[in-house]
Amino acid sequence: MAKEGAILTRVSYPEDLKHLSLAELEELCSDLRTFIIESLASNPGHLASSLGTVELSVALHYIFNTPDDKLIWDVGHQSYTHKILTGRKEKFQSLRTYKGISGFPKMSESVYDSFGTGHSSTSISAALGMAIASKLQGNSTRQHIAIIGDGSMTGGMAFEGLNNAGTANANLLVILNDNGIAIDESVGALNNYLTDITTSPAYNRMKNKVWNLLGGNTNRYKKHKTAVSKILHATKSTLLHSSNLFESLNLRYFGPIDGNNVETLVKVLDDLKKIEGPKLLHIITKKGKGLEKAENNPVVYHAPGLYDAFTGEIKSSGSDNTPLRFQDVFGETILELAKQNSKIVGITPAMPSGCSLNLMMKEMPERAFDVGIAESHAVTFAAGLACQGLVPFCNIYSSFMQRAYDQVIHDVALQELPVIFCLDRAGLVGEDGATHQGVFDMAFFRPIPNLTICSPLNEEELRNMMFTAQLEGAGSYVIRYPRGKGILHKWRTPFRKLEKGKGQQIREGKDAAILSIGFLGNKALEAAKILSTLGIEVAIYDMRFLKPIDEELLHEVFSTYNKVLSVEDGCLKGGLASAILEFMNENHYSAEFKSLGIPDRFIEQGSLTDLYKECEIDEEAIVSAIKEIISR
Repeated sequence: MAKEGAILTRVSYPEDLKHLSLAELEELCSDLRTFIIESLASNPGHLASSLGTVELSVALHYIFNTPDDKLIWDVGHQSYTHKILTGRKEKFQSLRTYKGISGFPKMSESVYDSFGTGHSSTSISAALGMAIASKLQGNSTRQHIAIIGDGSMTGGMAFEGLNNAGTANANLLVILNDNGIAIDESVGALNNYLTDITTSPAYNRMKNKVWNLLGGNTNRYKKHKTAVSKILHATKSTLLHSSNLFESLNLRYFGPIDGNNVETLVKVLDDLKKIEGPKLLHIITKKGKGLEKAENNPVVYHAPGLYDAFTGEIKSSGSDNTPLRFQDVFGETILELAKQNSKIVGITPAMPSGCSLNLMMKEMPERAFDVGIAESHAVTFAAGLACQGLVPFCNIYSSFMQRAYDQVIHDVALQELPVIFCLDRAGLVGEDGATHQGVFDMAFFRPIPNLTICSPLNEEELRNMMFTAQLEGAGSYVIRYPRGKGILHKWRTPFRKLEKGKGQQIREGKDAAILSIGFLGNKALEAAKILSTLGIEVAIYDMRFLKPIDEELLHEVFSTYNKVLSVEDGCLKGGLASAILEFMNENHYSAEFKSLGIPDRFIEQGSLTDLYKECEIDEEAIVSAIKEIISR
């Protein structure tokens, strides 16, 4: 258990903060940082981002009247201090565990969580909606604050929100938490623009001198400050040779200021809450602040797993002989394919290290693209590359692909463009919970014409699916694979073309058949061994392809067996089970058929072992299901 510092022991809710002096707030920030570092050392979570926003979280709850005033934390990686200060300190050790508290803001968990987040770039739109609602309901004093990182600001939805906010006379404060890092380093023109703002020495020297002459962040010379602010913004435009982006959208811009100085934040936020209308405060923070290794390597320490709380040294998660993660197999395979095929390019929306496209970016930087947190753009950008004869591998996490559904339909499938979508983190992902479980992709992609949808049983199959998809004439592909390690030590075999829409029998048996797709087929194989000890022999078929589904294989199964079970790591409604039932109906087959998969509800956080058991798709559930249908 993490130890609480002297000040932290006195603070459980925001009202407890109101009794502290500024000096005590600084001590509280130190206590909180230590508490987070010690807690996450043994219970992994999103470390670096939350360490960077300790002072901001304290200042927000000190100045604003939460939960009546609304705080919306974009993505929510940085909300751990907020959780500790809002009645969840004693539960913090259960963070991201089964039946514990969520790693992201969650409305059903606390009244202080004004809006559920987990995906990026949503905070401004949500906060603006709340601000307009308060205005319509006659509440003119309630404050609405969206806290968004510079990485999330690259998402198109953030700009849609800003554009709307600029014309809405609503009580909205956007806090831009600028640390130069999303999960990987921030990229793009916006990042360059923010860097220009924060590093222009001529502008910052002049601003500080004038501001201090007018009393700094006090209420002295209030009218003069308003006029001077306009002059400063105009001057900034001259010095930077560009207009202020946020002022151009009609948001009053303040900053940049030190976001890791709690005293400065308290004074500035106290001033800003008296200013009506839409405004943006630009703060500069240090991701990983307080833990030297995290400060020096915020990408690795975004979610480092287990580490030493004192030194920050990350603990090894296994021996060198353990199988690679699927993401690493993708990264190594696309690089190998790109060396053979000069038309191949790689695309990721801000996840180069997460999906391992960074391997290709290092060796072939001109052919691998991080487009920022912009999934919709990533898909249409890939379509543009494809229509000019290139072969784009567009790697997007399954749950993030939901944000680009229209682009897949309209810009890729409708135009029959050969884009290869690699869906990392497909299926249950574990501790990140409901916002990140990749369980809907098979169901939402299956109805779309011109898509081939497949899922590998193991690392070797992922490799061969990628090889097959990049061959000329293959068309649009969706390859879904899970988070975590595979099962093979020797997966780098010679490439082999797979026949589109063809599955394979991977175990013989006379009593019943199991139809699986993807990595979950390995659970079926384990279950078959258990059943064999009970005298029950089951055949197992790895479908490989959801679309086109292997009808020849299904005819073989339903002509041979009248006891059939399907198993999938995706939602039951619309996925493999639905496809099989449609086939049975169209071909007038009847059998004792049962399906296992993700039930019709959102699955919260927990270990994969816990979640597989809850969803009844583990070995034990497969054994029970086979025994049930055989006994009928």
